[in-house]
Amino acid sequence: MTKKRPNIIMIMSDDLGYECIGVNGGTSYATPRLDQMAAGGMRFEQGHVLPLCTPTRVALMTGKHNFRNYLGFGLMRPDEVTFGHIFSDAGYNTCISGKWQLFSYNPPDESPEWRSKGQRIEDAGFDEFCVWHAHHTEHKGSRYKDPIIYQNGEYRDDTEGKYGDDLFLDYITDFIDRKQDDDNPFFVYWPMALTHRPYEPSPDSPEFDEFEPPANKTLGGRTWAEIAEGDWGDPPRFYKDMVEYHDKLIGKLLDYLSDKGLSEDTLVVYTGDNGSPVDVCSMFHRHNEICGGKGKTNDRGTHVPLIVQQPGTVPAGEVNSDLVDVTDFLPTMLEASGVSAPDGYHIDGTSFYPQLTGETGNPKDWLFFHFEPTNARRAESPLHRFVRDRDWKLYETGELYDLNADLDEEMPIYESQDGEASATARAKLRPVFAEMVA
Repeated sequence: MTKKRPNIIMIMSDDLGYECIGVNGGTSYATPRLDQMAAGGMRFEQGHVLPLCTPTRVALMTGKHNFRNYLGFGLMRPDEVTFGHIFSDAGYNTCISGKWQLFSYNPPDESPEWRSKGQRIEDAGFDEFCVWHAHHTEHKGSRYKDPIIYQNGEYRDDTEGKYGDDLFLDYITDFIDRKQDDDNPFFVYWPMALTHRPYEPSPDSPEFDEFEPPANKTLGGRTWAEIAEGDWGDPPRFYKDMVEYHDKLIGKLLDYLSDKGLSEDTLVVYTGDNGSPVDVCSMFHRHNEICGGKGKTNDRGTHVPLIVQQPGTVPAGEVNSDLVDVTDFLPTMLEASGVSAPDGYHIDGTSFYPQLTGETGNPKDWLFFHFEPTNARRAESPLHRFVRDRDWKLYETGELYDLNADLDEEMPIYESQDGEASATARAKLRPVFAEMVA
């Protein structure tokens, strides 16, 4: 019998766009386990997030647009209430295992006033944690081979020769094993390290055993100035291996749930934090090459995979075309679990849980985006606000794009150039900016 309150696992891959998954049409990488997850659950064709990791992660964990809570890149407000707090307070056993990077990002010589201004992992609301990049950027070390992992208040000393996401998954399954005799359900957040650069061999790569992470694990031998100019020094040779290993690990988690008889009791949500890196070009179907758009506000920067599974609850093999954005995940998981947000807690998102159970639900007519790229370089990377529906996209600065004819946003339409269709679209979308800010 399915529990009244389901277990929930939220998986977020890092730097992997919509075009990378086979079931979405990607042909550069083998992703059989995510394809299988989609066959056994529901796949969404229009899942969108922010174009960089921190804005997406803060919105995901709070259900809010970033104009309400964005502090800066690599920073979450220290007093922010996250889904870790909400589910813990509701009696769930809670765990985060994976990437944190929300306490302190700037190195000592770059806007030091922002150091240590974010939320400590100890304060994020989870009962247990096993994370990479818990503290300062210059000390974060490797996330892959020989990872630096901070677990429940102590750094692990047993990671030599091991691989980050292997250890994060092991911690998740161990956590679930330890909670099996507990009557309370579990909430697990797995913000994966994969597939973010540095591009390094996975354990399935022939080069893995001989590979040694760079001595300067934070910079890969580069200076901060070089990285700021886009010189990471690591061409995406191993990106394919990383994508396929990330797929394999997700499959291992799904197999674990099946072996433990937990699949029907567990809602598993998988998505990405932004588009693929700009130096990664992938084949989409047979003839279309798509280069990643991480950091860009076009579709290649915001469009990510979204797959949800819970056998017996989520219909198998369904494809949904409703518009979904990153603020929608929290209200969806709250509705699935019957958990209420705290009194006075504002949520911008709309639950798509009815769609997951085969109902029509309340699909959105448009999606709103508030994107602040960085904290230290706002003059160079200014605020972007834009709103889109299925066919059109309007920036607060006035540029309108026909998404059916110009998905890469190379031909802006200004108000003086409007025809009947673009004028109608502009009239529909423009009021959203005032509505959202109000």
